[in-house]
Amino acid sequence: MSPDPRETRPTRPTLSAAELNTRIRELWADGELPDERRPEYEALVLEWAAATHLAMGRAA
Repeated sequence: MSPDPRETRPTRPTLSAAELNTRIRELWADGELPDERRPEYEALVLEWAAATHLAMGRAA
């Protein structure tokens, strides 16, 4: 059985939705996303969505 990808990725401090949004925007700074940065972008978008969902749950 293959390892769980959540267990193999490096850990880093949890960022807020605003911080993740800033990092996403930085990737697009030149108006296009370089192909080699797409995995990073996709991971950041997923983290941003989770952070936004979490923040909305706290506000409710």
